[in-house]
Amino acid sequence: MNKVKMIAAFFLCALMTYACGYRFAGSGELPDNIERIFIEVFENSTSKAGIERVVTNQLVFEFTRQRKRSLASDATNADATLKGVIKKIRTRTISRVGTGVAREREVIMTIDLRLINQSGDVIWTAKALSDRQAYDVSDSKLENDRNESLAIALLSERISERIFSRLTDNF
Repeated sequence: MNKVKMIAAFFLCALMTYACGYRFAGSGELPDNIERIFIEVFENSTSKAGIERVVTNQLVFEFTRQRKRSLASDATNADATLKGVIKKIRTRTISRVGTGVAREREVIMTIDLRLINQSGDVIWTAKALSDRQAYDVSDSKLENDRNESLAIALLSERISERIFSRLTDNF
């Protein structure tokens, strides 16, 4: 009898979870019944050359990984176009070895996004989407540049996951 109660309790919990609408992030639909989107190369409003390609490529990769069928190869084959602007990217020291020697820095990126349907109406926005990633500082400029580039790549990956999740969240 105890086993039957446990099985019944399990199914009751499963039913309640399903009824409450819990689901995996990103498993929802795109806004406004959009099925296919085109991701435009982001606009770069910063002084960091090439950052727009890194972020755009990472977002395309995230869509390809999560939901390849929702990507369009160009704007004419899409129900909507996702446009982004990298508003800010800055680096700041977060820890020091001494009074003037940095040990660790972080790169901070801020992005604005708009999803625009074929009629030109904005159907979804995300303003000031921001994140940060720390990296180690060394005595070598070459190594510092490499560490910063790796931090930007990780940051782009994490922001792309958040963008995809927000676009497909349905609530």
